[in-house]
Amino acid sequence: MNNILVTGGAGFIGSHVVRRLVKKYPEHNIVSYDKLTYAGNLENLADVKDAPNYHFVKGDICDGELLQQVFADRRITGVLHLAAESHVDRSIVNPMEFIRTNIVGTVTLLNAAKNAWKDDFAEKRFYHISTDEVYGSLGAAGFFTEDTRYDPHSPYSASKASSDHLVRAYHDTYGLPVVITNCSNNYGPNHFPEKLIPLAINNIKTGKPIPIYGKGENIRDWLYVEDHAAAIDLVFHKGKNGETYNIGGHNEWTNIALIRLLCSLMDKKLGRQEGQSAKQITFVTDRAGHDLRYAIDASKIQRELGWTPSVTFEQGLEKTVDWYLANQAWLEHVVSGEYEKYYEKQYGKLSAEN
Repeated sequence: MNNILVTGGAGFIGSHVVRRLVKKYPEHNIVSYDKLTYAGNLENLADVKDAPNYHFVKGDICDGELLQQVFADRRITGVLHLAAESHVDRSIVNPMEFIRTNIVGTVTLLNAAKNAWKDDFAEKRFYHISTDEVYGSLGAAGFFTEDTRYDPHSPYSASKASSDHLVRAYHDTYGLPVVITNCSNNYGPNHFPEKLIPLAINNIKTGKPIPIYGKGENIRDWLYVEDHAAAIDLVFHKGKNGETYNIGGHNEWTNIALIRLLCSLMDKKLGRQEGQSAKQITFVTDRAGHDLRYAIDASKIQRELGWTPSVTFEQGLEKTVDWYLANQAWLEHVVSGEYEKYYEKQYGKLSAEN
């Protein structure tokens, strides 16, 4: 599996996976395939763009003809499928884009792999990266396992659930060698600031309100993106065909507790008086169908493959804050233009006193 296609390679998680593979496996050819929508950014991979084993192709995963050409020209033997529309709020506003990319795009990619490999599946692998949101919402107790019944509640999670089922169907029907992972919320460098942590970092620094849905009581399990990339690397090379592995951070936080911790950290980093950044917290109307709690039981991947998170949340959060403070030019570039229009539409013209 030494000619690897990474879809969504210029995105948040994808760029960390591509960087890891390019640097760790110089004998492998890594092809990053990305449509470069608002969340795809070649600046994320500037440090490896000249590596001899790195190649970039701009393309849509719904473009079957282009995918067939890439499989043939690059002799693709492995796929890491990360390309997806992933923001719940956007899926509520425009569900059809999520259906197209996450469902139709995944089937198009599955067909490209099946047709290119022509039933010769030896030393081949199709790895589909998914989310814990397909499982629905947990109460105060319990965890998502690989056997948890699917119960998606948003257009985003429903589209990812559908793609998971289709990947399994291609394994069961055609014998395609597949693995699937479902991960918890990722955080870390290069994250587009529509998501909670980078949005809060940017707003704290610029003095804008920090929008928190409802009362901030929703609970998420947070996973540092480089730990996720390490898990993906491990599953790709050592996971068993037809298996699903849940990847979680063993790290649950309510949104409000997370933001208060982040505000305290930002106060120290910016030389502010303790409690100053927390004054920017602004509660907004809760999101429709907002799941209360996600939490992953990652014991299977730990037991079978030996993976565990390498950093605590406090360590990972500090690394994340340091990266954003040191990369202001990157942040200013990605939050300009269309993002400002989206932000205002999503949260309105907030003030810290709202």
